[in-house]
Amino acid sequence: MQGNETIAAIATAPGTGAIAVIRVSGTGAVQVVQECTGGKTLKPRYATLVRVRDAHGLVIDECVATYFAGPASFTGEDTVELSCHGGMLVTRRVLERLLACGARPAEPGEFSRRAFENGKLDLTQAEAVMDIISAGSDLALRAAQNQLQGAIGTQVAAAADILINVAAHVEAYIDFPEEDIAPDTTDTLLAQLDEVEALVRRLLATADEGRLLREGVRTAIVGAPNVGKSSLLNMLLGYERAIVSSTAGTTRDTIEESVALGGLRLRLIDTAGLHESADAIECAGMERSRRAGAEADLILEVADVTLPRQRIDLPQNGAHHILLLNKCDQPAHPDWAGEPAAIRISCHNGSGREALERAVENLFLHDSGERDSLAAINTRHRFALQEALDYLAAARAALLAGESPEFVDVDLRAALDSLGSITGRIDTDDILTRVFSTFCLGK
Repeated sequence: MQGNETIAAIATAPGTGAIAVIRVSGTGAVQVVQECTGGKTLKPRYATLVRVRDAHGLVIDECVATYFAGPASFTGEDTVELSCHGGMLVTRRVLERLLACGARPAEPGEFSRRAFENGKLDLTQAEAVMDIISAGSDLALRAAQNQLQGAIGTQVAAAADILINVAAHVEAYIDFPEEDIAPDTTDTLLAQLDEVEALVRRLLATADEGRLLREGVRTAIVGAPNVGKSSLLNMLLGYERAIVSSTAGTTRDTIEESVALGGLRLRLIDTAGLHESADAIECAGMERSRRAGAEADLILEVADVTLPRQRIDLPQNGAHHILLLNKCDQPAHPDWAGEPAAIRISCHNGSGREALERAVENLFLHDSGERDSLAAINTRHRFALQEALDYLAAARAALLAGESPEFVDVDLRAALDSLGSITGRIDTDDILTRVFSTFCLGK
């Protein structure tokens, strides 16, 4: 990637629509657009009607050009967005003309990368852009929006700021002994490390929640044959996805679909009924059912409330479990009188969906206050945070053992590097700046 080049790309999804947007960014963005529009003057933050013409002066399309002068733009550079008609051919022709006038095709993610390199976003915010695009539920979208607003970056920066203070004290003692700087006591330094560790662990605690928000809750629908598992899938989806029949064993293989429920995205897996069978195909289907249950985050056990209770072997994998008593629109069998915690549903009339939605939400998101400030880390963040914790533990051990401050400093800087890899903005040279600002060195 060459940061001084002007880049262009279609910013909207491929296909036919009313409008398509083509983004141009770089030092020559305005000149490129003017070259293909007959020198039309563009005023910053105003929409201007332009005609994009080919090399022979023929009009390709009539567009609206919006000019964002750097650094007040997404990328931090001069940026022009062309809103043209949304046909695939006309959009491609406009882009080809921009490229012929001096732009080059943008590489994947290059606009966001330039925004990061120009200080408009940190790495967590750049990642949030993709999370917003791919969000499959309201809560996933909210978490991505919070991350885009800097929720994760702010917490990482707070931990790094405390750690820089610790390192500044240690390095001042190493590098400037002649200034007669009294180092913080070991207890004070350990207390500051405790504060950093608490912040890091608080972020690490959101890792599982982040996976559920981004990937969805793996949800296995299990139960005996003919209790309404496929009917439940169809009810939650709102259409007939699975074949429903009174014949036991109709479902032979797992069926997977996604649905938004309780603010989360559930990856529903409709499984074959669990029972004794000599049929090889049925047995293979039941083995897949058990495997799906073993890998699930949530197990929806469906039972027929009109029939005596049947015990089925559920996977012991620590997954959340909800018992659903189907056919509650009919008289219940006495066996179910002692199941107050079960959710009563009817796949026939749709009752019970709201209760199921609340139960799912309460299982995975306990505090409604937390839902308004979600900041769920991803796998990359988790690795870096765990690495930072390991280095902090090493620094703590070195302090307690009374080892040379040089050894402590090595681990502190490594922990800072790990935190810095999350946002891409932590510069360990800040330690030296903090040393001079905190201590009156050199007078």
